[in-house]
Amino acid sequence: MYAILDIETTGGKYNEEGITEIAIYKFDGHEVVDQFISLVNPEREIQPFVVNLTGINSNMLKNAPKFYEVAKRIIEITEDCVIVAHNSEFDYRILRTEFDRLGFEYKRKSLCTVSLSKTLIPDQPSYSLGKLTRSLGIPISDRHRANGDAIATVKLFKMLLAKDVKKVIIQDAIKVEPSFKMEPNLKQILNGLPHSTGVYYIHNKNGEIIYIGKSKNIKNRLSQHFTNTNAKSKKIQLQTSAVTYETTGNELIALLKESEEIKRNKPIFNRALRRTVFTHALYSFTDKDGYINLQIDKADGRKKAITTFSTKNSAKQFLFKAVEEFNLCQKLTGLYPTKGSCFNYTIKQCEGACIKEETLDLYNQRVNKLIEKYAYKNKNMVIVDKGRDVGERSVILIKNGIYTGYGYVNLNYQINNVNVLESLITPMENNRDTQHIIQNYLRRNKNIKLISLDTR
Repeated sequence: MYAILDIETTGGKYNEEGITEIAIYKFDGHEVVDQFISLVNPEREIQPFVVNLTGINSNMLKNAPKFYEVAKRIIEITEDCVIVAHNSEFDYRILRTEFDRLGFEYKRKSLCTVSLSKTLIPDQPSYSLGKLTRSLGIPISDRHRANGDAIATVKLFKMLLAKDVKKVIIQDAIKVEPSFKMEPNLKQILNGLPHSTGVYYIHNKNGEIIYIGKSKNIKNRLSQHFTNTNAKSKKIQLQTSAVTYETTGNELIALLKESEEIKRNKPIFNRALRRTVFTHALYSFTDKDGYINLQIDKADGRKKAITTFSTKNSAKQFLFKAVEEFNLCQKLTGLYPTKGSCFNYTIKQCEGACIKEETLDLYNQRVNKLIEKYAYKNKNMVIVDKGRDVGERSVILIKNGIYTGYGYVNLNYQINNVNVLESLITPMENNRDTQHIIQNYLRRNKNIKLISLDTR
């Protein structure tokens, strides 16, 4: 659990400042579950430059509660939470100073979104909250007021959690949870999980991730883990102390996150990923007469595949449909081995490329249309799908035929502006597995929106 906050102060000498406004949002990693916003009477003068910056003046604070009157609420809402702030060193110091004046030692673990942003969103021109959120397309209102800045920090932190593929933030934060210190109750853990699509992480008593999985229904999948009686499930049950999760909005991002994060985190109960998630591929070659032939063969990383498949049977099913869709020759696609004409020619469903009746230019044109549709080599495009919330969309960025990562957007501007889009994207490794996952998903989901990008 996180307490994401922002504080406005009077300004002045170091450790002599007083709080004029505070906003705290209690965030469970997915949504805000509690909040506290209040002006505070600092019982001291506000520096003129601060009045100009925030718009908060002494008259506004005459009837505001003094710090000791809100201290109990601050303690309660931040209990068992990690303090998160943009430049947390400042906000946390101010809070501790105010509590010191009351004779109370206030201690919390803290996280700084400036430091996290520099690590997870490198090469930004500025890491000030206003400029950073603007460059990322995060809307911000009431700048230099506690509530406006705190809301913007919540949105930024949500983005940083998604970009933290090594799960450093979650593994540290989970040790603070009070439930983490008790003997785990698997039924209680299940009660806190959603019936949503996403990736889940099973943690041991040290907070380490021991298993990563994905599901269209996280709660149901974890229920299977906790009720199965096979040896692996029993070991997981004995070592489970907590479960965290990330909803993804759709299965494609869940598949990509699972593949990447298993490779990066190497959980002990995830069997080493199969050498590859696909076994067969579709290749093309030009025969001695100049016709482009298609061929299903075992996947070979040394050859450039048009697309890949989990089984030989699924490859053949795809090719039969492609022959029909693009009016291709069964013989030149390897589906009807013969020295003469293919079967479709005899029923007038092939134009005769198999016996050179159709010109190679016309035939090759249709084959190239298939290749263009199913291979994203050299393409610059965005795959747009459902997001995690209403009004949000997920985006997957392909540049020059290479998968660069995924992200989430709320505005068309964030998709159409390549620079903004790239800063929102969580970078991911492009490999044969990710290419297969994306191509396979697009074949099965023909209504997915694809947007071509002009990267000039």
